[in-house]
This record gives sequence, structure tokens and C-alpha cells, in this order.
Amino acid sequence: MKKLVAESSFWELFPDAAIGVLVVRGLKPAAAVPPEDAAAVARLLRDANEQANRHLTSNTISENEAVRVWREAYRRFKTKKGARCSIENLLKRVLKGNPVGSITPSVDVYNAISLKYALPVGGEDLDALAGDLRLGITEGGDPFLPIGEDEDDPTLPGELCYRDDEGAVCRCWNWRDGQRTALADSSANAILVMECADPARTGDLNDALDEFAQLMERYLGASIEVRAVVDRAHPEVVLVG
Repeated sequence: MKKLVAESSFWELFPDAAIGVLVVRGLKPAAAVPPEDAAAVARLLRDANEQANRHLTSNTISENEAVRVWREAYRRFKTKKGARCSIENLLKRVLKGNPVGSITPSVDVYNAISLKYALPVGGEDLDALAGDLRLGITEGGDPFLPIGEDEDDPTLPGELCYRDDEGAVCRCWNWRDGQRTALADSSANAILVMECADPARTGDLNDALDEFAQLMERYLGASIEVRAVVDRAHPEVVLVG
């Protein structure tokens, strides 16, 4: 059995947070997605870049509410210098007129959902996880090899991160993924998460989660095995029985 568990140290910092969770199986590799479907997903991403503008009411990135909430959240735990929530990086590109481009259908789908709803979205290869996936404050020293790097960069004491039995999975809550569990085009099974730090936006979280599931089914051929929202009253969910 594998579970996602949000630990008590997380709820002490973010009692009103919510985390949307999907477990999807049978993902198609990019080469197996019909060209017309890949083109449709690319259009969804282009539309989402436009839709993201409704979350950008200021030319100063930190003054936009969707970003301000996460800047404030990141001040509550130890972070690596310069670490920012993933949604800030996406919205910053839109603000600067450099829209997020197409990569592969699977990546395009979750970037499209992230942009449309201004919520951070991430994913991990379910089969690469070692034991439970836990979100909480760490004592530091968890092994972590960032995507695109060749040197280990362990967690800091007091950092909030996702980790499993072999080390960190995603650092600074939703800042950066590691190579060990990263989704690849060959990944058939995945856990997909989106986080909401603003209790006023839990409705948006649920809408985004439902649309995310529909798109993964429609364009990636995935079966949705788990659809859940983790909150303080329901701090864990079974990923694999």
C-alpha cells in the first residue's frame, strides 16, 4: 500500500489548505497520442495562456493575488534562496509576453490546468515512489537530485517538502522536482497533485481537479483510479491498495 500523507507539521502551518489528488493509470506516451489530439491539447495550452491574464491585475508579479498568497505561504517555512511556487513562474512568463509553450501532451495538459486556474500542479511517477509520499517539515538532509542537475542538493532543516522513504521528492512544497520520481514520457502511472493555500479558492480547486481528470482521460487515455481532496479533516489518501 502507498498513501499520500499530509503530516501534522504541515497542518500546523496551513490549517486551511487543501490538496487535490489524482491517481492515473495507463498514460499514453507522446508517440501514441494521435496528432489531432496532440494539436487539440496544444490549443488548450494556448487558450490557457490567454485565460491566465484574468489572474494578472498588476504588472508587478508579487502584487497579483494568486502569487501573493504563495509568497506569504513561503515565508512560513525554510526555503532555499530564490525558491518560488511553480505557479508564479508560469504566470510570470505570461506577464512578460512569453507564453508557456507546448512540450508533450501530458505536460501541456497540466500546464494548461495550472495556468487556467492559477493553481500549482505537479506530478510524480507513481511506480518510482518508495513507500508513502509524505508532506511535512523535515529535519533536513534528505537526498535530492534536482531535475537537470548532476549534484545532490539535500533539504534544509525546517523545510516543507514532499518526501518518501528514499529522500525528497519535491522541495519547498511545490518548487522543484527531483529526477528519481520525475514523470517521463515512459511513465504509465502517475500521482498528480494541485495545491490550494487560499481557503476561498477550494471551489476552484475542485473544478480544476475535475477538468484535469477529464483531460487526462480524453487525451492521454488514462483511467482515473483516485480523485480526492486532502484537507485537515482528511489528511491522507490511499494511492495504491
